[in-house]
Amino acid sequence: MNQRLTKAGWALAAAALVTTSAYASDSAVCRNVRFADVGWTDIAATTGLASAVFEGLGYNPTKTIASVPITFAGIKSKQIDVFLGYWSPTMDPMIEPFVKAKQIEVLGTPNLTGAKYTLAVPDYVYNGGLKSFDDIQKFADKLGGRIYGIEPGNDGNALIQKMITGNQYGLGKFKLVESSEAGMLVQVNKAIREKQWIVFLGWEPHPMNVQMKIDYLNGGDAVFGPNYGEAKVFTATPPDYSTRCPNAAKLVSNLHFTTDIENHVMMPIMDKQDPNKAATAWLKKNPQVLDKWLAGVTTFDGKDGLAAVKSYIASH
Repeated sequence: MNQRLTKAGWALAAAALVTTSAYASDSAVCRNVRFADVGWTDIAATTGLASAVFEGLGYNPTKTIASVPITFAGIKSKQIDVFLGYWSPTMDPMIEPFVKAKQIEVLGTPNLTGAKYTLAVPDYVYNGGLKSFDDIQKFADKLGGRIYGIEPGNDGNALIQKMITGNQYGLGKFKLVESSEAGMLVQVNKAIREKQWIVFLGWEPHPMNVQMKIDYLNGGDAVFGPNYGEAKVFTATPPDYSTRCPNAAKLVSNLHFTTDIENHVMMPIMDKQDPNKAATAWLKKNPQVLDKWLAGVTTFDGKDGLAAVKSYIASH
C-alpha cells in the first residue's frame, strides 16, 4: 500500500509539473511581439534591445512606426503589444483617458529614470561660472545674446521663447536660435572646438552626453520642471497581456534601462545603423544586463532563456 501511495504521489507531482510548465508557456499567437515606435531615437534603442532579446528566445518581434495617439489607440485595440516609450509627464494627458477606461495598462515601475531636458553648456563654460539660469544674463556678451534650440515648434523651444518674452531670469534681450537637432549640435561642436561660449537645449538620454563634455544648468525648475526637467519613461501594454502571454510579459516587465545604456546604443542608430544590429552589438559587449532581464523567463518553447539569448547574441 505504501508503495502504491508513493507511486501515486510521484504521478501527481509529475502531472503538476507538466501543468505548471504548460501554464508558463505562451500560446502560438504570442510568438509575434508587436512593438510601437514613435520615431524617437531613444525608443528605437530600447525597442531594438528588447527585440534582440526576444529573437534570442525564439519570438518574432515586429515594429510599427506610429504617432503617440495612434500608438495608444493601437494598444487599446490590441494591435500593439508593447510600447516602451511612455514619457511622463509629457504624455500624461494623452494616455490618461485610456488608463482610466482600463484600455491600457502602465507597468508600475519605470523602465527608465533620470532622464533630463533643460539648458546645458560645455564643461569649460560651466567651470567659468555659468552654472545656473540666473547666470546666463551675466555672460550675455560671451554668449552673443543667443540661446540655441532645435526645430521650430518644439516644446523646449517654446519654453525658451517664453522665458525671453517674459524677461524671465533677465533674458529679455536674448534671441532664440532655431534650426534642428542636427543643426544645433553642429553649432555646439563648433563652439567646443573653438572654446567659444554657448548655451543650448540639452537632454539625456542622447549621445551628446557621451560625445561632448557638457553640464546641465540648475535653477530652471520653474520652466523645465524639477531635477533638470526630469522625466520617467514607462512601459504600456494591453491590460490582459500578462495573462495572455505570461512569458513574454515577464520579459517586458523585467526590462529596465539606464541613460548610459541608451546614450551608447543611440550613437550608431543616429549614424543610420539598424537599431536591432546596434542593440545586439551593445549586448555582445555588455551581456551582464541579461541576468536581470531574463530572470524567470524561458525561450518560446520552454527552455533556459538566459542561456539561449547569450548564445544568440554571441553568434550575431
